[in-house]
Amino acid sequence: MVTSMTATRKGLLIGAAALLALLLAGYLVLALTSGSTARSGTSVGGVDISGLSQEDAAAAVEAELGPQAEKRLRLLALEDTFRIMPADAGLSLDAPASVAPAYGHTWNPITLVQQLLSSQQLPALPAVDEPRLAAEVDSIADTVDRPAVEPTLEIRRGEAVVTPGTPGQVLDREATMSALVDAVLEPRAPVQAVVLDVQPTVTADAADEAVVLAQEAASSPVTVTAGTVTAQIPGKAVGRALSFTAADGQFVPQLDGAVLHDAIASELAPIEVKGRDATFRIKNGKPKVVKSKVGQGVSDDELAAAVSEVIALPAVERRVTVPVGVREPELTTEEAKALGVKERLSSFTQQYPYAAYRSQNIGQAAERINGTLLMPGETFSLNDTILERTEENGYTEGFVVGEGGVFQEALGGGVSASATTTWTAAFFAGMERVQTIAHSIYISRYQPGLEATVAWGIFDMKFRNDTPNAVFITAGTSPTSMTVSFWGTKDYDEIDAEFGPRRDTVPFEKIYDDSPECQGQDGVDGFTITVDRVFYKDGEEVKREPITTRYKPAPDVTCGKDPKDDKPKDDKPKDGEANGEANGGDGEPSPSAEPSGPAGDAPPPEDDVFTNE
Repeated sequence: MVTSMTATRKGLLIGAAALLALLLAGYLVLALTSGSTARSGTSVGGVDISGLSQEDAAAAVEAELGPQAEKRLRLLALEDTFRIMPADAGLSLDAPASVAPAYGHTWNPITLVQQLLSSQQLPALPAVDEPRLAAEVDSIADTVDRPAVEPTLEIRRGEAVVTPGTPGQVLDREATMSALVDAVLEPRAPVQAVVLDVQPTVTADAADEAVVLAQEAASSPVTVTAGTVTAQIPGKAVGRALSFTAADGQFVPQLDGAVLHDAIASELAPIEVKGRDATFRIKNGKPKVVKSKVGQGVSDDELAAAVSEVIALPAVERRVTVPVGVREPELTTEEAKALGVKERLSSFTQQYPYAAYRSQNIGQAAERINGTLLMPGETFSLNDTILERTEENGYTEGFVVGEGGVFQEALGGGVSASATTTWTAAFFAGMERVQTIAHSIYISRYQPGLEATVAWGIFDMKFRNDTPNAVFITAGTSPTSMTVSFWGTKDYDEIDAEFGPRRDTVPFEKIYDDSPECQGQDGVDGFTITVDRVFYKDGEEVKREPITTRYKPAPDVTCGKDPKDDKPKDDKPKDGEANGEANGGDGEPSPSAEPSGPAGDAPPPEDDVFTNE
């Protein structure tokens, strides 16, 4: 009996040992063979890679999903649509990284059992070239971004008037990049860009405080004593000299000393001798220094500083004393000679058809641009230089690009020619681009991708002198052209513009306008173009700067009623045609259609984007 029980135990032990050995052998086989091929039921982005080696699996995923990753993306940013080739944005399928998690040896028995009993679905992964993607999104942001417009405050006929600010918008670059990365391997639905609102910083309370100060400033005269002279600056002159800039959420008052000085110039004449700063004039194609001159009298800056201390005081206390003395020029002859203004850097002439409003508006702009001295590190602002386009500043009405790319009349029409001419000259002079906005639609007289426009209070044309020398700018006009030249010291032997092909064409629409204000116009397709600014030194390319511009289509406008509107009201739409579509919806425009402007002889329309230009 004992012997029988012992034999049974031995048999059980031997069986258990055999089973353990079998399990161990199976474990070793699973562990040693794990990772060499994908286990059954493994897929990547829906592509079955069961039993394939890592190299073959990557090839299978590339063949199946690669074409999807090469298809064009459409990015929607509010009303704008951008068409993006993934390769241009540094996006592609990363097949090796996508299949990698399905491979690799493991000794973990739990993991081995899970792999044996379950399937594995892995996501396809994109490859991302971060610098290229960031550059593509930055170029889109150039079109989308609009800074918030701060409220403005000015004195009009003795009254302080606040013009409310307007919100701006800014592309959330990181979120938009992430959305593009997520979309590159997905079915091609439009990608929504992330656009954030940007609010003005000046609050209503801050504006109210500034209004009170402005009213007090212009309420009564300021008595000025200078040497043997006592004079009064009228309250209205103080109001004209007063302006406000937005800074840190507040309106900061500033007084223009030249305006204050002019108000009492005749009274100060007996004690003043006029001086002048050094400047430059162009003689025989070379810049020459015009010598400075020491003056005597009241300094504009000191006068403004003194008056600013009393403009919030009661009338009886508005008295200041300013010194009379030698007034050294702000720029002396020797300083001017050391600025490096010695040769022409660039010159550009923009042609345009003659129109009286162009001559006046472009002439006003050129007069204010001419003689600008831009010191190293300084930024040029066209809006600040040519001032707001008002009748008081010498501007008249002309054609501008209005809403939807339809031309209309507004003050300042034509000044975009000064923006284009100045920016193109700055481009070839090597100035650093700060802000340039192209016309919303393409105007054929301009070089596509190498032009600019401005809109007061909305956007500007700015560039910075990033050279170690000063730059002197000259500007002049003829009845049909404007020329701007830059003078300084060349850092490069040559700066060239390389124009890429027009791409992503968007056809124009045909519309009818039966309003009395209609101005017929030909349609213009929208398109995208990239212009490379190429810098050369010693015969070699040393730097390249791409600038991408996207133009919207401009509609073909025919003055009069749409013929479809004359159809009998009881006409029924054809099968499959909605009522709205039957009355002139999204049909293709006829490329041969001609606009029918009033009397057929309206001047060629143009120019600045947005109706306030």
